[in-house]
Amino acid sequence: MSERENSSPDNDDFDLGGAIFELESAIAQLKQRYNQVEKDQIRQKVLKEEKKELEKQLKRNSQNSIKTEINLINQQLEEIEVRLETQLFKWSSLNEPFWQIVRFGGFGIIIGWILKSLST
Repeated sequence: MSERENSSPDNDDFDLGGAIFELESAIAQLKQRYNQVEKDQIRQKVLKEEKKELEKQLKRNSQNSIKTEINLINQQLEEIEVRLETQLFKWSSLNEPFWQIVRFGGFGIIIGWILKSLST
């Protein structure tokens, strides 16, 4: 019997099903991240506009309440910027490329040693 005949079709379907499930979950996460980025960008724009208006009011008359509001807006803007920056890059996204480099780099070194030993 060949190896193809020994493998069950259910096993092949399971691998495909698992891959499809992983792909769907990755797409769902990407959609969720995209929506979050859009919301954060809109909120950031609104906060910047509010800050400009408050700064104009502050120039006309100096009030502690306006200064407090500006400080709160600055704090919210910082939080949004950190959220936007940190969620765009995650160390876990380097997991697969790292192992690809290790695998193929290792093969390259081994092939190089073999070729060097054959040539001498």
